Amino acid sequence: MELRQLRYFVAIVDHGSLSRAALVLHVAQPALTQQLRQLEEELGAQLLHRSAHGVLSTDAGKVFYEHAQAILKQVADARSAVTQSTTRPSGSVTLGLPHSISGALALPLLTAARTTYPEITLQLTEEISGNLIEQLKSGRLNLAVLFDDGQLGGFEATPLVEEDLMYICRTDSLSKPRSASIALAAALSNTLILPAQQHGVRPLIEAAAAGAGLALTKLIEINSIAILKSALLADMGATLLPLAPLRAEIDSGLLAATPIENPPIRRSVTLCASRNIPLTNAAAAISRLVRQVTEMLCANGAWPGARLRE
Repeated sequence: MELRQLRYFVAIVDHGSLSRAALVLHVAQPALTQQLRQLEEELGAQLLHRSAHGVLSTDAGKVFYEHAQAILKQVADARSAVTQSTTRPSGSVTLGLPHSISGALALPLLTAARTTYPEITLQLTEEISGNLIEQLKSGRLNLAVLFDDGQLGGFEATPLVEEDLMYICRTDSLSKPRSASIALAAALSNTLILPAQQHGVRPLIEAAAAGAGLALTKLIEINSIAILKSALLADMGATLLPLAPLRAEIDSGLLAATPIENPPIRRSVTLCASRNIPLTNAAAAISRLVRQVTEMLCANGAWPGARLRE
């Protein structure tokens, strides 16, 4: 198996056809077809379905595509690590952010990266936290912001912030608390709109409920922040989230946030890197920048509800 075969295969999948990939790669289509055939023979599996309208990945092809992307990225990172300067880092860095963090961190970080490290191309990807963990392990991400649930021992971790979860509902909802805070038991008695199990804040909420001898009984599961907002505004239920992802709607008065007590629920936000794949100079620079931007956002109140972790 050769690196060029991996590049060819990824290009074919990305462009959806052999002819378009051949044009982009500046390779004759018969040569591209031959390399693909050799790759499939070596793997003993068909990677692509071919038709008059283009190509689609088989199940085996989808699995191989993920690995091929990770391998090509690590090769590019290795090349960049050898050639780049420690004083003027350059190259590409891919950072993963959970949906509920990107609203607070993404734009300030992009702005700071362009100003501080103009020779670094920062690529941000927004995913549910479970997907980010797998991509960081495989090397498809250089860095990822994750929630510290005590299971991050396999990563190099830099603490960022701690956030309180709030009970959030439509301002005129009948389920809006009449007091300045709401007990966890009262919050859980209402219909809640939450991520699916093992994603985002859900494990924290499940653990807090179990610790208090409570259960989540009335649930709507939504993994998209945008859809979750729409459901809240339609008064389909309330949610338990930090302030940041719903800040615009709370500031505008469309949604109301109430602190949770007895007990409160907090999440710890951490910047993670693989212990097995060395960071390039560029990735190390972005790692430091994430911490610096986080400190700035906490200091000026631009990350609402967040407290810096040391």
